[in-house]
Amino acid sequence: MAEPFSVRVTVRGYETDTQGHLNQAVYLNYAEHARWSLLQAAGITQARLVAQGVGPVALETNIRYLRELLAGDEVDVTCAFEWGDGKTFRIRQEVRKADGTPAAEVTAVGGMLKLKERKLVADPREVFKELATDPGLFGL
Repeated sequence: MAEPFSVRVTVRGYETDTQGHLNQAVYLNYAEHARWSLLQAAGITQARLVAQGVGPVALETNIRYLRELLAGDEVDVTCAFEWGDGKTFRIRQEVRKADGTPAAEVTAVGGMLKLKERKLVADPREVFKELATDPGLFGL
């Protein structure tokens, strides 16, 4: 199996809390950044999504914190989609220090929303296949 998509992020000082480690909410920002970076790498822009009348939505997110991150730490944030049957999909992500040490695990359930109807599309895989120039990045 190929390595999951990954982006590198440097922890900025203003993202840390009074203990000096990365604020817990920022992990979610890093995960979101990796997800949108994956969409962009696969050829799916926000403009293209809106033009098609759809948009990805988060339905559930869980973060498991494993190691603290400090200002200046470089981390790799992975992103891998898992497809099942139905209207939703899973996204598995890891936040790893540059040396490979796991710092957090993020799991999410998402869907693809029809913007006018405010309902999930029946098969989000088909939408990703149609919109992506490189659907392989989604495991499709």
